[in-house]
Amino acid sequence: MRKLTLTELGRMSLEQHQQAKKLPIVVVLDNLRSQHNIGSVFRTADAFRLEAVYLCGITATPPNREMNKTALGATESVDWKYFSTTVEAVSTLKERKYTLIGVEQTTLSIPLGSFKLPATEGIALIFGNEVSGIEQEVLDMVETCIEIPQYGTKHSLNVSVSAGIVIWDVFTKLLDHMGLTM
Repeated sequence: MRKLTLTELGRMSLEQHQQAKKLPIVVVLDNLRSQHNIGSVFRTADAFRLEAVYLCGITATPPNREMNKTALGATESVDWKYFSTTVEAVSTLKERKYTLIGVEQTTLSIPLGSFKLPATEGIALIFGNEVSGIEQEVLDMVETCIEIPQYGTKHSLNVSVSAGIVIWDVFTKLLDHMGLTM
């Protein structure tokens, strides 16, 4: 066994990635504090060729030195847009007929494994602040909430870890649902 080289991995160039068809998934970051978490979400969005990342409220925007420590340049390959409020971002996506999905523990959350993809133009995955989660005003706008079941003594995961788990799950379900391969 040996590690694969970059050539063997068949990675796209920045230009190829920017021109490639994207999955209709937008990640919305609702007032994230940590620039490292934001950078990690960008890197995950790049890995799964998502449409965009929407940065809202206090969420930092590129270019940003701390963010790039975890993004490793993904802020250059992933489309992003800043909104002063998350409500504004979510309203924009709702107008575009995206299904709004909060990733939050609520009284009506669906466990991630039981979540079925809706027939939709696109999906918006909304992730909340590291301490307070998704704003209630935003939760009032979503169609559904999903949560990652947890069985330890803690009842939360780091937001960038949650994003990785949820994006992977939705990515695989979307590919199966659409009969696509990347």
